[in-house]
Amino acid sequence: MTVLPVQKMNEALARAETHSPYLRMLLSRFPGVSEELSRGVASQLNPSIDSDLPVAQALRIAKGKQALSLAICDLAGVIPLEGVVAHLSAFADHALDAAIRAAMPEGDPTGFAAIALGKHGSGELNYSSDIDPILIFDPTTLPRRERDDPVEAAVRIGRKIVEIMQARDGDGYVFRVDLRLRPTPEVTPIVLPVNAAITYYESQALAWERAAFIRSRACAGDVALGSAFLDAIKPFVWRRGLDFGAIREIRSMSQRIRGHYSDGQALGPGYDLKRGRGGIREVEFFAQIHQLIHGGRDPALRQPATLHALAALGDAGWVAGEDVVTLAEAYRLYRTIEHRLQMVDDRQTHALPKDAEALDNVAQLHGLEDGAALIDLLNPHVTRIGAIYDGLDGEAKSELSGETSELEVRLSSAGFADSRAAAQRIAHWRDGTIKTLRTPAARDALEAVLPNLVEALGQAPDPNRAILAFSGLIERLPSAINLFRLLEAQPVLLKLLIDIMSHAPTLADQLGRRPELLDRLIDATAFAPVGSVAQIARELLHDGDLESQLDHVRRIVGEHRFALGVQVLVGASDPLEVAGGYARLAEAAIRTIADATITEFEFAHGRVPRSELIILALGRMGGAELTHASDLDLIYLFSGDFAAESKGAKPLGAVHYYNRLAQRVTAGLSVATAAGPLYEVDTRLRPSGSDGPLSVSLAAFERYQKEDAWTWEHMALARARVVYGPVEAANRIIADVLTTPRNPAKLLADAIKMRGDMATHKPSKTALDVKLMPGGLVDLEFIVHVAQLRSGTCLHPNLAEAIACLVVQGALPPQLAAAHQFQTRLLVTLRLLAPDLAEPDLATQTLIARACGTDDWPALLEALAQTRQSITEVWNKETNDGQ
Repeated sequence: MTVLPVQKMNEALARAETHSPYLRMLLSRFPGVSEELSRGVASQLNPSIDSDLPVAQALRIAKGKQALSLAICDLAGVIPLEGVVAHLSAFADHALDAAIRAAMPEGDPTGFAAIALGKHGSGELNYSSDIDPILIFDPTTLPRRERDDPVEAAVRIGRKIVEIMQARDGDGYVFRVDLRLRPTPEVTPIVLPVNAAITYYESQALAWERAAFIRSRACAGDVALGSAFLDAIKPFVWRRGLDFGAIREIRSMSQRIRGHYSDGQALGPGYDLKRGRGGIREVEFFAQIHQLIHGGRDPALRQPATLHALAALGDAGWVAGEDVVTLAEAYRLYRTIEHRLQMVDDRQTHALPKDAEALDNVAQLHGLEDGAALIDLLNPHVTRIGAIYDGLDGEAKSELSGETSELEVRLSSAGFADSRAAAQRIAHWRDGTIKTLRTPAARDALEAVLPNLVEALGQAPDPNRAILAFSGLIERLPSAINLFRLLEAQPVLLKLLIDIMSHAPTLADQLGRRPELLDRLIDATAFAPVGSVAQIARELLHDGDLESQLDHVRRIVGEHRFALGVQVLVGASDPLEVAGGYARLAEAAIRTIADATITEFEFAHGRVPRSELIILALGRMGGAELTHASDLDLIYLFSGDFAAESKGAKPLGAVHYYNRLAQRVTAGLSVATAAGPLYEVDTRLRPSGSDGPLSVSLAAFERYQKEDAWTWEHMALARARVVYGPVEAANRIIADVLTTPRNPAKLLADAIKMRGDMATHKPSKTALDVKLMPGGLVDLEFIVHVAQLRSGTCLHPNLAEAIACLVVQGALPPQLAAAHQFQTRLLVTLRLLAPDLAEPDLATQTLIARACGTDDWPALLEALAQTRQSITEVWNKETNDGQ
């Protein structure tokens, strides 16, 4: 029980009786509560629900008692705004939970949750507010009759909840419920399956919906389900990349509100406290814009309540301290006066009355003399908030002329040799014939970025070629607005984008499919090495079905691969380190996708007793040195008895089981989903090649390798490592095979023949084919594998480690280590900057030379010639000595 100052309480009771018909009605309806309040006692701030009454009636009565108690305490000034809104929000939670339990079979809320949004979500509910929940359910746990469709059952429950909350009688109502904040409310059911909701928010949601979920929480029903849903969509709300599209959308929304409610913008009678210039929305939007900008990196800013968010932004230094104080003081006053407006007749209104007598009444309810005093009280706050919010717009951008001759002059001065062609290209963008530029909003976004874009394009090695490449990019995009807005907000990214368009066609293609990759580069962590396999695998984990897991892996791996490629382009990382990063990404992807695929597969077919899937990587993946374009050379094995059978609803023999499982893992790694492609998978190195089964038992693999495998297969096995499943048995087999004594002459003869066949059937393509050219990486690999198999030592799958070991043993000359490093750097770089292996233009040559540690292009060609010569000399010595 709360005891409060009697005099203040009675003064408030008198004002309520005189100026509020709604509170006057409550005072007569609840004389016991009125009498308590007159004695300074407020026992109904958190009213109990009478269990002897029907739940809807009990909630309506409790709502009335709380409304009266809170209003008098608020008018008396004995409970601050934060306390008032907290009490209102807590009762809304309690009421909604009670309604859910009353609507559910046997009162069990399992599998059905309410997500509070808006002021309810932030714990700042209005005195006469609607609530705007999103209702979700889990089809697998929702209590229902066996014959009921889950969606139909959930919708029936939802309708019952709304009826309980909204129905009116002599006791009033509980809360008006607005379910229109759910995705596409005109076509979706009022209660959404949780996985469908997650998919929507991850892939299709609009910018304003992101902002809405800043103020969200699981408030009623199965709170664990609701919390899991919010955790799943957290990356959608709090993105590490700065979402300037969302920020612009919020600003645009504010401008539209100012325009639509033009008669409530100026302070005076009729002023809209919520939507008016300098009002509540602008305080809220100001906080949310800064939260969206910085909250992806700083969890401390993810505060749902506006006042808490402003304080956190001030503490972090993103908003000036004096602005925090100004915004907070205004917000408290606005919300308090808003409550006075709603107390008069229990109407969800935010506008000051236009009628002078009604305005005086509201002012006197608050304790002021008249409406003029109320306007004077609000005036300084409205002025300051309007100025602070207007400051978010920044300086106006200079426009690019639409007059042809002026535009050509500007383009010529920017660096375009053919300014007429460039002007025609820009005119083509402006005329709306490109699909992504047909809407006024898209063209407005283009115009905002055009001045800076022209300057950046003019600094490209070939500006006319760069503008064509950029035009090709925007023609391929599903929507160009977000890209333009990002580039407008972050001009530093323009140069990087132009570098990508000018020098890295592989990255440009990725960007054409996923323009959002660019905003990841704002974060400095994009230029840091990727983490360990275990760290990446944790990042790749995703709650949901197999399809959503595959999409998630493709998105995250795609972002990391793009960032690694950019690191090579800008010279931020050694290509050798990037090669290792590519390999760790691929291994984490294999682990994650294999785990998810096995989980789904076991649901249908169970497990094979005492048996596990094993995945071997060979080639560059086995050696943990991938390029951007590398495929994955994989062999699928399984442990245990090949004659065993799985224990499940649909049992399979072990051989059939693991072959089907391997097919699904391969598809999971290679099939393009809505999030794009991942990896090409090559399984031709398995026993018996393309003619053999996709997966074989460890025993069959061992038998094949010891009895039937060719020398070239053992050479390939020298770069094998286990990337999934238990390692001991497979490693023992590999070691046994590779350490078996061999006839040196036969080994060398087999290697010479194989290399000759390869040169005949797969010759080098160009003078930059560092892999297949004589004296290139393939020759180096042959040298290393012959030395490994001949000695049965230095059996490291990583070529650099194997070479270092063989050099120490005196089996190889020291210069091969440097040759391997140089040629690997060149291979990784060429796959990004010259994927066709044709000689690149001069500017790209400079970037490639820098990445490979040489002064310029001639020096790079000289280094390539020297490494080729050193490799060729060793190979020739091997072949001549052997013969």
